[in-house]
Amino acid sequence: MEKTSRQQHLETQLPPNSRSFSFSSMRIKKRSHSNEEGGFTRQRGLMSFSSVRETSRKESVQDEASQLHCTEDQENETAAIPSGEDDAGRPGALKRISAMWSSFRRHKRDGFKDSEPTELPGPEAENSSRQHRYVSGQYFFEYLVVVSLKKTKDGSSYEPQITYQFPKKDGMAKYQKEEEETTLKAITLFCFPEGINWAPLTEYPSETFSFVLTEVDGSRRNGYCRRLLPGGRGARPPEAYCIISTLACFGLFSKILEEVEKRRQISTAMIYPFMQKLREAPFPAPGHTVEIKSFIPESGTEIISLTRPLDSWLEHVNFATLFDCLTDEEVLLVFAAAVLERRIVFIAEELGTLSQIIHAVAALLYPFTWQHTMISIVPEILIDVVMAPTPYLLGVQKHLLDLVTDQTDLLVVDLSDNKKETFIASVGDESSILPPKLKSEILEALGARRKASTVEELNRVVSEAFLLFFVKTVGHFRSYVKHSRGGGPGVFEKRSFYKAIDSKTTRHFVKLFLQTQMFDLFIQEVEQQQPGPQQGIFNKKILEYQEKKKKEKAKKH
Repeated sequence: MEKTSRQQHLETQLPPNSRSFSFSSMRIKKRSHSNEEGGFTRQRGLMSFSSVRETSRKESVQDEASQLHCTEDQENETAAIPSGEDDAGRPGALKRISAMWSSFRRHKRDGFKDSEPTELPGPEAENSSRQHRYVSGQYFFEYLVVVSLKKTKDGSSYEPQITYQFPKKDGMAKYQKEEEETTLKAITLFCFPEGINWAPLTEYPSETFSFVLTEVDGSRRNGYCRRLLPGGRGARPPEAYCIISTLACFGLFSKILEEVEKRRQISTAMIYPFMQKLREAPFPAPGHTVEIKSFIPESGTEIISLTRPLDSWLEHVNFATLFDCLTDEEVLLVFAAAVLERRIVFIAEELGTLSQIIHAVAALLYPFTWQHTMISIVPEILIDVVMAPTPYLLGVQKHLLDLVTDQTDLLVVDLSDNKKETFIASVGDESSILPPKLKSEILEALGARRKASTVEELNRVVSEAFLLFFVKTVGHFRSYVKHSRGGGPGVFEKRSFYKAIDSKTTRHFVKLFLQTQMFDLFIQEVEQQQPGPQQGIFNKKILEYQEKKKKEKAKKH
């Protein structure tokens, strides 16, 4: 079988000691007493995954040379599972993904320089005080890049290349430069996940979407991308403006990208002054506003107000898209699968829809955090990630649907307007996972969202409906974390905890939920806390619920 051009472009060998680039959303910590009776039995640590695709699909990737390896970083634990190959001895899907990041580091320097970004007009280097401000996390963003589609050497297709970068980082050590090159290559992949099959266009509606880059050490960077058709006449390929930031606030960065697009329509040179002002501005506290002054020819000086949502834990989420695509009952089925950490694939054509839905589903799990693979938009070249046997939340464009549905034991959710059915594939028990009474209460609470007049109000109604579900199922957890008189970490009494639940259906659900990594990590953090009043919205809701129950009990007597 002949190798495709994109396989040839990425072909390289995995260096023996290279770092892996991971899609897992959090670092998994070791639970010291997880092997005790009644503890958690799920094996974690350094993992390699097997490819389980059917023979016909195996043949399609047989000639891929890059070996991809995915790890879940873990403190104090390095036990390895030696598998990682399929029946034919080839590396598994997630192995191939991480080796691609490694291969980016080893990409031929000459090849990378061919697409060396041109810096937007501006200062060549930042002074030490500004650099200190960035390191301290006070900057809005790390950098802005422009990704353009350039014809390949044979002229048969297009490939994404970075043509602008602001600011351009100078004076970096060799390993820092290699890390940056790796990130820049990953950005091009996610800005144009469709691959190399592009043709010039005369019309192309602008679209905004986001993605997350997660290193194996758990650090995360968010990519906010606006794809548009550049100015000019005749047919031309679209380009992408992408902001990389450690800050998660989709609404705020969407507005910033609107300002970038407005200036791009005038001149590329107009982008630099605006981004420089933004980079010098402090990131606002929740509920606060920062104002950026920006000059535009023929319009004069404009003042752009950027307001951060008051509910900072919801600032990366817009639940409206979720409920536009799914009914309330369908959302509950997706939530049920996610809360038990199953494999879920979302299907849509629009990149913005996929990224917003993935983040919305993850937000429904608050105060718990999704601990596994989460890729809001899977690039076509990495589609074999669906073969991973571990939990994931994936967004896949609809033209790749046939490459997804040959998997078993996963939930495939079609978000398209013209869908024939919402659930293309399912395990079959999703409707029986949640306790019936609590499921009805969630549906009743969600009814109030129709009265919401703003995005913030809608987000609050939806999040509190699911937050109250966790309050009622596991909100009594703190009473079962026992501390010794000598101090030190507490110990969670799992068996007593779920036996204290009166409802049989709720107790059955909680026994399943206790086996998830999201609950495991949550309770580890609780064990490290000292006894006494705790802060946070979850603890506040627990206290409110407990007070309400006391009053109801007092009325009965």
